[in-house]
Amino acid sequence: MISVGSQRQLNDEDVWQLSFEFQHQLLHQKFRELGGSVVRRLLQANGLDLIILLSLGTIEALSNFAGPVLLQQLLRAMENESAPRSKAVIFAVLSLLVRLLACQSSVFSLWYSRRSYERSRGALITMLYEKTLSRKIIGDTVVSETSVPVEGDNNGVGIEDDTCPTRRGALQKLTGPFKKFGRFVEKRIWKSSAQLEVKQAASIGKIYNLMRHDVYEVAQRFWEFQSLIQIPLGLVLSIVLVWKLIGWPCLLGMLTVAVAESINALITRILLGYERELRAVTDGKLKKVTQYVSAIRHLRWYGWQHFWQDQIMQARQEELRLSVVTGLLRNMINVTSFLASDLFPVAAFFAYTILAGKPLRIDIAFPALQLFSMLESRLREIPRLITVLLNAKIAVDRIQDFMGEQDKDDAMIGSNPHRQIKLQDASFAWPGTLHQVLHHVSLEFPAGLTVVCGKVAAGKTALLQALLGELERQGGDVVLPDERVGYCAQTPWLQSMSIRDNILLTSPYEEGRFRRVIEACALTPDFATFKDGDMTNIGENGVGLSGGQKARVALARAIYSQANILYLDDPLSALDHQTAETIVRKCFCGPLTEGRTIVLVTHRTSLCLNVAKQVIEVYDGNARVLNRTELTTSDLSRVTTSDSADQSKQDQEEQLDESAEAEKFIEDEKRADGGVKAAVYWEYIKAGKLKWWAILIIVVAVHRLFGVGKTWFLKSWGEAYNRPQERAASGPFDNLPSPEVDVRPWLLAFFLLAIAQAAMYVIWQCFLIIIVYTAGRRMFKNVMNRVSHATFRFYDVTPLGRLMNRLTSDIRTVDGDIASEFENGAYLIIAWLSSVVVIASVTPIFLVFSIILTASFVMIFLRFLPTSQSLRRLEVRERPRPWNAMSSTDLQV
Repeated sequence: MISVGSQRQLNDEDVWQLSFEFQHQLLHQKFRELGGSVVRRLLQANGLDLIILLSLGTIEALSNFAGPVLLQQLLRAMENESAPRSKAVIFAVLSLLVRLLACQSSVFSLWYSRRSYERSRGALITMLYEKTLSRKIIGDTVVSETSVPVEGDNNGVGIEDDTCPTRRGALQKLTGPFKKFGRFVEKRIWKSSAQLEVKQAASIGKIYNLMRHDVYEVAQRFWEFQSLIQIPLGLVLSIVLVWKLIGWPCLLGMLTVAVAESINALITRILLGYERELRAVTDGKLKKVTQYVSAIRHLRWYGWQHFWQDQIMQARQEELRLSVVTGLLRNMINVTSFLASDLFPVAAFFAYTILAGKPLRIDIAFPALQLFSMLESRLREIPRLITVLLNAKIAVDRIQDFMGEQDKDDAMIGSNPHRQIKLQDASFAWPGTLHQVLHHVSLEFPAGLTVVCGKVAAGKTALLQALLGELERQGGDVVLPDERVGYCAQTPWLQSMSIRDNILLTSPYEEGRFRRVIEACALTPDFATFKDGDMTNIGENGVGLSGGQKARVALARAIYSQANILYLDDPLSALDHQTAETIVRKCFCGPLTEGRTIVLVTHRTSLCLNVAKQVIEVYDGNARVLNRTELTTSDLSRVTTSDSADQSKQDQEEQLDESAEAEKFIEDEKRADGGVKAAVYWEYIKAGKLKWWAILIIVVAVHRLFGVGKTWFLKSWGEAYNRPQERAASGPFDNLPSPEVDVRPWLLAFFLLAIAQAAMYVIWQCFLIIIVYTAGRRMFKNVMNRVSHATFRFYDVTPLGRLMNRLTSDIRTVDGDIASEFENGAYLIIAWLSSVVVIASVTPIFLVFSIILTASFVMIFLRFLPTSQSLRRLEVRERPRPWNAMSSTDLQV
C-alpha cells in the first residue's frame, strides 16, 4: 500500500477489507452478550489485549530505565584509565540493545493499543445507536425520586452545602481573609450530597456529542492503556535509581514533588467541575447547530437565520469561555508539575552538595540529569494522565446515564399466537410526564382495515404511538404480538439514496412484488417522468420529491415489507383526491393487503369507509368504535373508480428501465490530491493572528535556550570539581567560584535557570490558549456565515451528516489539535537545531552521523506521508456516511 500510495492517490479499492474482529456488526453482537456496566463490558471485550499491553509496557519501562544505569557504567569505564577499552564497548552495545528492545516493545504496543481503540470505539458507537432507537422519548424534565430541593444554583450544579457546618467552618478558617476565594473553592470542590438531581432526556445534540466526543474520550484511553503501567512504574523506578545514585538527598526533592501533586489534586477537582459544565454547554450548542442545519431552508425563507445564528454564536462564546478556563486550569497543573520537576534536582543537589557535602562529579551529574529528565517527563505525564482519566470518567458517566434511560415497554409484548392487538381500559402518557393523552381506551384491532378518525390533536397519532410501545402505560392491559410492524409516519422518513432502495430498505428485491406495490401506490406515472426511474436518487430527506411523492414512497415501503401489521399515520393527507382514491382502491382493496392488520389514521374517511372493517373515532383522549348506523349517508358513498387514474400498463412498464444507472443527486465530497497546501495552514495562522504566533515562537525559543543553558550549566558544574582553584577556569560561568570552595552560587544559578524555564513555559501555554481561542472563534463564525449564506442547491446536494461533521469534528480539531501540532512542530524544530548546534560544537564528527540520520528520516517520511494523507482523506470522506444514516434516524426518533 505504501508503494502505491507514494506514486498516486489511494482510492477505496486500494484499501484492503478489515478482518472480522474489526467489523462493527460482529463487535456489536458480541458486545451485547456481555453484562455489567459499560467499563466492565469494555474490559471484558479487550481483556487479552490489555494484559499484553501491560506486559509490553513493563518491558518498555524497564528497558528505558536501564539506559541511565548503563550510561553511568559507561562513563566510569571511560574515566577509569586502568579499565580495558572493551568494557566501555560492552556497555555501549548493551545500551543500544535495550533501546532496540524498548522500541520494539513500543511498536507492538502501538498495534495492540490501536486494535483495542478501534474495537472499543466501534462497540460504543453501535451500542449508543441501538439505545437511541430503543429508548423512550422523554417529553419533560425528570427529577429523580431521591432528589432533595436546596437553595442556590437552579441547575443543580455547584450548590453550597449548608448541611455540614464543621467542614464549612474549617474551610472558612483555612481561607481566612480570602473569603471570595474560599467560596469559590467551596463551590467547586465540595459538592453537596443533597443536590437536586435534575435529569433530562438526551437531546439530539447530546447524542451527537456522546458519539463524536465522549466515545473517543473513552476509546482513546485504550490506545494509551500501556501508560497506566509505564508512568507509575517509571516514576517509581526513577525515584529508586535516583536514590541509588545520590542516596538520601533525593528525599528533599521528593518532598517538592509531594507538595506539587497535592496542589495539583486541588486544581484537578476544580477542573473536573468545569469539564462537566463544558460538556453540558457543548451539548446545548450542538443541539442548536443540529436544529439550525436541519431547518436552514425554512429559517432563510422567513428571514430568521440571523436570530438563530446569534443564539449559536452565544453558545459558542460560552463554550470558548469555558475552554479557556479549563485550559488555564490545565496550564496551572502543568506549571506546578514543571516547577516540581525543576525544583527536584535543585533540592536534591542542594542536599547532596550542602547537607551531605559530596562533590557533584560528571559520572553523577549526567546520569542524575538523565534520571531527572525521565522523572520530569513522568511527573508531567501524571497530571495529564489524571486529567484524561477524569475526562474519561465524565464521558463514561454520561454514556452510562444515557444507557440508563428508559427503554420502550416490552412488557406489553409477549407470546400471542392469535396476533391479537387489544387495549383493555388502557391509559397512556408521554414518557416523563404525568398528563395522560389517552384515557381508559378499550379497543381491539381485527385483521383488515381499521380507520381511525377524529379532530385535529384529538390523539390519533398518540394511539398509533401507544400501539408501537412509544407511550408509557399508566393503567389497564395491552396485548401486542411479538413480530415486525410496518409504520408510515406523518412526516415521511426518507434517506439519501434511490427510490428503490428507500422502498426495499432491508427487504430483498422481488421484481413482481415491487411492480405491484408501485402500481398500487400510484408511483408508476411518477417513475415514467424520472430520467432514471426507480433508481433516481432523491437526496437528503427526499428533497428531490414533492410532498405527495414522499408520502407515496413511504407508504410503498410499508406495503412492500413482509410485516403483517401496518400502522399508517395519515399517508393520504398530501395527495390529491384522485390519487388518494386510486390508492384506496388498488392498495387497501387489493391482494397486497389481504390478511394483514392495517390501522389507518386519516381525515379522508369518505374514501375509506366502504372498505374499512371498523371505524374508530378518537376525541379528547378517548376512543370508541363507530357503528354503521351512526354514519351519515354521505359518509357511506362508495369509492368510485377513475379511468384517468388507469393508464396503459404496458406503456408504463416500458418507461421503467431496470438497467438505468442513477444520476447522483448528492455530490461526492471532493478530495485534495498531494500534500496539504500551504494556504490551508496560512488560513489557520491568520485566524490566530500573526502577532500571537510570532510571540509564541520567540517564547518557545527562549524556553529551549534556558533548557540548553541548564544542561550546559550542569556540565560546567561537574567539570568545575576538577579545578580546585578559587574560580572556574573558563566558559560562560567563569565568574562563579569553584563548587569545592562555595557551592551555593551554583545552586542559586541552577535554581534561577529552572524558574526562568518554568516562567517561559507559563507564557508559552498562555499564548497558545490565546491563539486557540482567537482562531476557534473566528473560524467557527466564518463557517457559520458560509453555511447560512450558501445557495439552496448546496443544501440539496450536501448531506446533513457532512455538514454536522464540519461543524463538530472539524471544529473540535480547530479548537486544539491544530494549534498543539503547530506548537509541537515549532518546539521540535527548535530543539533539533539547538541540539545539533550544541553537540556539533563539542563533537564535530557528530555532524556526519546527523546528516545521515536526517537524510534517512526524510526518505522514509516522504515515502510514508503520501499514503498517510490519502488514507486520512479517505477516512474523512467516508466518516459522514454513517453519520448521515444516524442523523436521519435520530431526527425521526
